[in-house]
Amino acid sequence: MQLDQNAATGNFDPQRPVSLGKSLGILRRGLGDPTIRLSGSEAWLVFATPDGDASLRILKSALNSPATFQAWGPGARWAVEFAPDLLGASDDWSAFDAPEFNGLLPQIVRHTRSLHRDVVLPRTNRIFEHLLGAVLEQRVTGIEANFAWRWLIRHKGRPAPGPVPEGLRIAPGAEQIATMNRWDWQAARVDQQRASALRQVAAAAGSLQWWAGRPIEEAKPSARKPGTLEAALLSLPGIGPWTVAETLQRSHGSADLVSVGDFHLAAFVGQVLTGRRVDDAGMLELLAPFAPHRQRVVRLLQLSGERKQSFGPRYAPLDHRER
Repeated sequence: MQLDQNAATGNFDPQRPVSLGKSLGILRRGLGDPTIRLSGSEAWLVFATPDGDASLRILKSALNSPATFQAWGPGARWAVEFAPDLLGASDDWSAFDAPEFNGLLPQIVRHTRSLHRDVVLPRTNRIFEHLLGAVLEQRVTGIEANFAWRWLIRHKGRPAPGPVPEGLRIAPGAEQIATMNRWDWQAARVDQQRASALRQVAAAAGSLQWWAGRPIEEAKPSARKPGTLEAALLSLPGIGPWTVAETLQRSHGSADLVSVGDFHLAAFVGQVLTGRRVDDAGMLELLAPFAPHRQRVVRLLQLSGERKQSFGPRYAPLDHRER
C-alpha cells in the first residue's frame, strides 16, 4: 500500500518459520555494519535501489508470524516490492528436504537442518554493493575488510532516508567510488589492486544492475558461457570465482555457488565432513553429490556449531601506507 511519494508499506507471510538473524545475518559485514541493524523481531536495511535510496524496516513478532514492511525514500516502493525475497519468497528448500535427497546428506547436515528450519537464503536483487563488499574482503582479514567497509560508508556514503536508527547510512554508489583518489583508498586501508578492481566494478555498475532481477544458472556447465551473469562478472578485471560466489549468494540467494578460494572454507568443510583438512578441489569433490544445493550444505555446516581448528600464527593485517 502506498502512503505517499516517499513511503510505502507491505506484508508477507512466508508460510514457514523464518529467523531474521539467521537469514539476514549473511548481509551484515561485521557487527558495526552501518547499513543494517538486526534483532530477533526487527531488521533495518538501508540501500540504493534503481529508483533511489531506501530505508526498509522489517517487523516480525515470531518465527511463524507474517512480516510487516515499512520503507522510506525515493526507492521505498521498490524496497517493499522485493522485500519478500529477503525472507525466502524465492528460496525453495522442498527438493533439499525431500526424502530421496535428504538421505544423501551427511548426518551433521541433516541434524543441523532439523534444528534450523527457520533459516532461508535471502535474495536482495542488488549487485553493486555486494560486489563492493566482496572485493574489499579479497586477500585480507575480516578486521581489515570491515574497517574499509565502514570507512567507505561513513566518508563516501550518505544518510539513509526516513526515521532510521542513528548511524545508519547507505553505501557509496558507483559515482562515489569512481571519484576516489589514492589518498582516500589509503585512508580506507585498501591496496591499489582492490581499488583498481572497484573502479572497474563502478564503471560497469549500470550494466550489472540489469542482471539483478534475472535468474542465474546453478550447477550447469553453461553458467560461465558468454551471455550469463557469472560470465559478465568474471569478465571484470580483479573479479574471480570467489568474489562472484560471495556476491551472488547475497544478490540472488544462490543455493549452489561455493566460495572457492576462501582462506578458511575448504579446510573447515573438510574437517567437519571427513575429520581432515582439504583444499578447494577436495572441498568441491566432497560437495559435488549435493549439487544444486551445495551452498545450502555449506550454510548448514556453518550453523552446526563446529569450528575449524587453528594452527600456527594468525594472518597479519597488511599496511597499505606508502613508505
